[in-house]
Amino acid sequence: MAEPSKVIHIRNVGHEIAESDLLQLLQPFGLVSKIVMLRAKNQALLQMEDIHASVSALQYYSSVQPSVRGRNIYMQFSSHQELTTDQSSHGRNSDQDSEPNRILLVTIHHMIYPITVEVLHQVFKAYGFVEKIVTFQKSAGFQALIQYNSRQEAVEAFGSLHMGRAAMIAAAFGGTLPHGVTGTNERCTLIVSNLNTDKIDEDKLFNLFSLYGNIVRIKILRNKPDHALVEMVDGLQAELAVHYLKGAILFGKKLEVNYSKYPNITPAPDAHDYLNSSLNRFNSNVVKNYRHCCAPTKMIHISALPQEISEEAILNHVSEHGSVINTKLFEVNGKRQALVMFETEEEATEALVSKHASSLEGNTIRISFSQMQSI
Repeated sequence: MAEPSKVIHIRNVGHEIAESDLLQLLQPFGLVSKIVMLRAKNQALLQMEDIHASVSALQYYSSVQPSVRGRNIYMQFSSHQELTTDQSSHGRNSDQDSEPNRILLVTIHHMIYPITVEVLHQVFKAYGFVEKIVTFQKSAGFQALIQYNSRQEAVEAFGSLHMGRAAMIAAAFGGTLPHGVTGTNERCTLIVSNLNTDKIDEDKLFNLFSLYGNIVRIKILRNKPDHALVEMVDGLQAELAVHYLKGAILFGKKLEVNYSKYPNITPAPDAHDYLNSSLNRFNSNVVKNYRHCCAPTKMIHISALPQEISEEAILNHVSEHGSVINTKLFEVNGKRQALVMFETEEEATEALVSKHASSLEGNTIRISFSQMQSI
């Protein structure tokens, strides 16, 4: 075995395998600080935060065959101790050195949410075969190197793309935005009305609206207690909330969700601040979160469960909110998760807003809607 390194070299990475798939395999062992997808070679390099994390990962996968999307992949320590931003691949040759014009340098300023290799690949693959993507953080902002198969492809991408926000958003949704969502809205603050004043509070509204983006502040209006202002981080996320939640039923009331005339919520004692909350869902797995955006459904997905949890304990935790039709307890990458199907969307919505981020046997659980029709 090669000398231990923070960098893990992964082979047999097919084109169907995304960056997020590899992150799911390695993040249980520690923070992944850098990732390079070597598409032309079906390989990847991932740099862990420290050697302890990479050693733990390789020790585990020496006895368990890692498989992604039905394909066995193979891991070993890289000969690199660190991934550099100018060259992080194996087998650099003079041909690559002689064609710098097939490599684009992308800089993203004022990044609202993390941009992943997967999102970049979705954007740039439209202009040719992307051999390699390296991402890194510089004082100028988030940057990436995009290497194409040919100079012509790079020139075409350069001419067509200014890394516009619309392209990044569409890529996050797998190429196209949901029908009816424009991606051009710039209003971030929403007015929510027809709330059940006996049962609603700011945290319950956070649990619901955070499905569609990160929340800055929420304020229930004291002179109109069935109204609340919800400020989201950006206009797209606010548009998603309006699109998916208008007309949703919560605590027996049909919600009205519209754009507010106020650009933001002024910090005040009665305005709850969530900007730095670790419960904001779009701090990580951004692409995955966007793709799972949907209107309320009858099915909730529960994650971050205790390993030894039973179906009975889950039922006891959520069944007060409605009639449970079916449940399923399962494991993904060694982590316990569950699906719970209620009789109505309203019951599932009540369970989500009431029990997301609640404590269950010592774990802070996470709940979202599932688009599955049955268990």
